[in-house]
Amino acid sequence: MSYGSLIGDAFRKVGVYAGHILNGEKPSDLPVERPTRFDFAVNLKTAKDLNLTIPRTLLGFADTVIE
Repeated sequence: MSYGSLIGDAFRKVGVYAGHILNGEKPSDLPVERPTRFDFAVNLKTAKDLNLTIPRTLLGFADTVIE
């Protein structure tokens, strides 16, 4: 299982920050932003190899299920 921010959103934020810096803003003046969207993924194949049982209710919350 993994739970983390979406990497595509982070790349977009980097682009926005780079644009501000290239337009003359000081990096120290830019706000620190936290991720707002997250992804929860479950790998059932690995869970099976580790003899783990993932409850169906937990799978219902998953954004991505790898079988």
